[in-house]
Amino acid sequence: MHIGLLREIKNHEYRVGLTPASIRILVNEGHRVFVEKDAGLGVRISDADYQKVGATILPSAKDIFAEAELIIKVKEPQLEECALINSQHTLFCYLHLAAIPHIAEKLLASQCVALAYETVTDINGSLPLLAPMSMIAGRLSTQVAAHYLEKAQGGRGILMGGVPGISPAKIVVVGGGVLGSQAAKIAVGMGAEVTVFDQSSKRLELLEERYGTQIRLRVSEPHALAEALLTADALIGAVLVPGSSTPKLISRSMMASMQQGSVIVDASIDQGGCCESSRGTTFDLPIFTEAGVIHYCVTNMPGGVPLTSTGALNHATLPFIRQLAKKGYQKACLDNEYLRNGLNLCQGQVTHEAVAVALGKPYVSQITALL
Repeated sequence: MHIGLLREIKNHEYRVGLTPASIRILVNEGHRVFVEKDAGLGVRISDADYQKVGATILPSAKDIFAEAELIIKVKEPQLEECALINSQHTLFCYLHLAAIPHIAEKLLASQCVALAYETVTDINGSLPLLAPMSMIAGRLSTQVAAHYLEKAQGGRGILMGGVPGISPAKIVVVGGGVLGSQAAKIAVGMGAEVTVFDQSSKRLELLEERYGTQIRLRVSEPHALAEALLTADALIGAVLVPGSSTPKLISRSMMASMQQGSVIVDASIDQGGCCESSRGTTFDLPIFTEAGVIHYCVTNMPGGVPLTSTGALNHATLPFIRQLAKKGYQKACLDNEYLRNGLNLCQGQVTHEAVAVALGKPYVSQITALL
């Protein structure tokens, strides 16, 4: 198969979808890999590094789309890339279509096949291609909250771990999955007072087994959450409904009740965010302030640590990329139900139920679309 690797053009997105080690494997399996010029510079991979393992360097995204059937990216295609996609292409990347209906419309019109990293599952029902980035985003979230709590950044001027005789910061984490548990882990390590809210009693039990009395655990209920926010120094949003828009668990009035100079890091912003006041931001302009509360809502947080993120992402995605390259999307998805769960769009049809509901589109089952 002809595989194309694009240079990411989203704001400050330095990750790359394939490393030289991954491409060497694909080339050895008989595939041709075309890499857009300078695709790996953000992680210090040169074009020469790719050429050494058998890749062909092409000068532009237009050339990649002209040559390749299977397109590998990290983030969702931007508008200028959507204009190059057609029915011959299979796209494999993070899509988060529920939060970007204008991109979904372009991809539907293109008649392409689009598989989303974030809805591929495993035997346990987990999300193996989202988990490594959720882990990174969770750990970053606490670092970010600590930074913006500094007075020079507009925050309350409070140290995450406090000092003897002075109370530490109070951190509220909404969502106890991979992202939330990692945010809590770093906050505990920094000495903060941490409360985690989640609707799943099973997840709360797992967190209790892991952290014991180091964190407070609460069932996610509006009144209890509103009460906790009154004294919180930082809120970390870590809510996920696979494929769907994130529910707005934090209303504007709840946000406005927070202390002046407190911080919201809405790490669930890729799916729309869990705060009513959240809107996507970029690394160029990462924050905005509403009602005296700092909001950090960067939509590609793991892109800020691309060396770590690229390695973790490649390790997770390569087995699925190999299946797509060897069998083509149709047979690969029919043979592997977990990869099939990643199929969001297929030749003008929405094939993931949660995505269809979020977009207000008719839903066609993945099996029906594939057959």
